[in-house]
Amino acid sequence: MTDGGGRAGAVGGTVAAGGMSVELPLWRAISYFRVLALIYALLRYVNSYLHFLHPVAGWIFLGALILWTLATTRAFADPQRCTWLVLGVDLTLAVTGIVMSGLTDAPARISHGAPTLPTIWAAGTVLGCAAKGGWRPAAAAGSVIGVANILGHGGPTGDNIHNIVLLMVAGCAIGYVIELARASEATLTRALQVEAATRERERLSRDIHDGVLQVLALVQRRGAELGGGTGGRTGGGADFAELGRLAGEQERALRTLMTGGPIPAQRLPEPDAAEPRDLTALIRPYADERITLSAPGSPVLLPGPAAGELAAAVGAAVDNVRRHAGEGARAWILVEDEPEAVTVSIRDDGPGFAPDRLGEAERAGRLGVSQSIRGRLLDLGGTAELYSAPGEGVEVELRVPRKATP
Repeated sequence: MTDGGGRAGAVGGTVAAGGMSVELPLWRAISYFRVLALIYALLRYVNSYLHFLHPVAGWIFLGALILWTLATTRAFADPQRCTWLVLGVDLTLAVTGIVMSGLTDAPARISHGAPTLPTIWAAGTVLGCAAKGGWRPAAAAGSVIGVANILGHGGPTGDNIHNIVLLMVAGCAIGYVIELARASEATLTRALQVEAATRERERLSRDIHDGVLQVLALVQRRGAELGGGTGGRTGGGADFAELGRLAGEQERALRTLMTGGPIPAQRLPEPDAAEPRDLTALIRPYADERITLSAPGSPVLLPGPAAGELAAAVGAAVDNVRRHAGEGARAWILVEDEPEAVTVSIRDDGPGFAPDRLGEAERAGRLGVSQSIRGRLLDLGGTAELYSAPGEGVEVELRVPRKATP
């Protein structure tokens, strides 16, 4: 059983090194271990059966052991097939072989530390219990095998105690590592679900910001203008003022919803496998008498979804220029087609802003930069850098890998 403890320790090291992904490989390793341990037990018996008092009984047991091991090889390689009933029969067979060893072997050999009939094969049962249920079932199986070894084969000798301690430590260690691996896997699964839900919320926030919020803000302003800035007037002006007030309330409520906690996990849409699209053609409509577009003469091709997302980010940056840079400000869009990435720079000569302005806007629920620009580029595996200082305008640099996919 000393060899069994050493082998069990090696398997436990594999679990600790491999982390959460090693559970199925561990089951396969246990299945291989049982076959190799069976071969080892047969070789040991072939080498020593002539010294047994009842060698025929030993051959009968080993024949049953061969049939059972081969019949359960697939079961021990799959946690669904390796039921507690299978493990119970396995434990019974191991205990039977240990007890038979005390009855069939010569007393002199037993007193000198001769191995049992199953030898290290019995450790496979403990490993199976550890992989199935953790350290507690492993400790229980190891205790049963230890008691059988003491009562049925040699008594409480130094070798027996040593082997039993090794088996218990190895089995409990593997079981504990398996429990940690499963808990970590569950934690990672929950974290991935939260991340996926958060990304979906950010995507929806971008779409809402690009459309609904801006429309609501426009309705609020126009309603206040047409209604005279108050709701106290009668007739159509009062109706317009009330419409503006309601639009303002809905805008604030929607911003609060967008900046709240993570939404429940939901099934995300599969990435679109559309044909490549020309980025220049998508962003050309943003150019006008105030905004100049400079791009290569040849098409700048990106995967369809990535090109659409990058163009939307450019549109959000251009919208910020029109709303915040001032009536007389100009802007320039520069598209750079590089072998590994596509870079789009949007620069204006407006008043710029202070370094802490973006953080204040995000805390206030205005997510144009954090979601519509940076969020999109993050989803594409790219980067979005903003450079500004008061009086020096704003420059937005968007860089996307050529093979980017949302």
